[in-house]
Amino acid sequence: MNATFATLSICTYLASTLLIARDTHQNRRLRTPLYLAWVAIFTHILYIATTFQQSSGFNFSFISTASLISLIVALLLLMATITKPVEKLGIVIFPIAAIMLALDLNLLEKPHLLHTHNWQMSTHILTSIIAFSLLNIAALQAILLAIQDQQLKSHPPKRFIQSLPPLQTMETLLFQMLGTGLFFLTISLISGFIFIEDLFAQHLVHKTVLSIIAWIIFSCLLMGRLRYGWRGKTAVRWTLTGFILLLLAYFGSKLVLEIILHR
Repeated sequence: MNATFATLSICTYLASTLLIARDTHQNRRLRTPLYLAWVAIFTHILYIATTFQQSSGFNFSFISTASLISLIVALLLLMATITKPVEKLGIVIFPIAAIMLALDLNLLEKPHLLHTHNWQMSTHILTSIIAFSLLNIAALQAILLAIQDQQLKSHPPKRFIQSLPPLQTMETLLFQMLGTGLFFLTISLISGFIFIEDLFAQHLVHKTVLSIIAWIIFSCLLMGRLRYGWRGKTAVRWTLTGFILLLLAYFGSKLVLEIILHR
């Protein structure tokens, strides 16, 4: 049953991606790819739920966590498409979700179950994942914004760039995502300091420090936007710098310990 859910999810993720890529010349909202993406997310959730039930808990290993985060990123993107024209980001996000799910299905990893499970720990983990997912979308938005700005200045933009919303709308969406992501990152850091006794224990020091630095970068960027009207390349650089720090914080130690050192 797990393999069935995963296979259906992977196929619909990829079908949605292909339809979005095919219709990049259209400025209208894409409906069929979004319906397929909802099917992909629903079956992805079923896969994770059945795996959770079989293992009596979620496996926080590197690939399983990456699969969960890719699911949350795709879900948040689809929720955003209800009110915002951001469905074109699916051309990047949906294939990544399919790849992460395929790896989770086929690669055998050492289980890393959460031994201490309570509402405090659940709050910290959930807000951390949501913050990272939102800021992941913001980073992709920043990359598209940079490409869009460069192409509009240098030569006639390619078809995909022409299908994106206007530059000003893209910037507004970027800062909305940053603001929401920063909100959840703030809750994550506060809950970590309050509820996790060994926050600065081994393997958590670098995550805590890098997350705090990323929080400072995102906060300064939003303040600079409000007070000085920061935009364009400045916004892109600060967004990508903050996200890279978060990426290292969330996955740096897991990559080294689990994939390289096999611990």
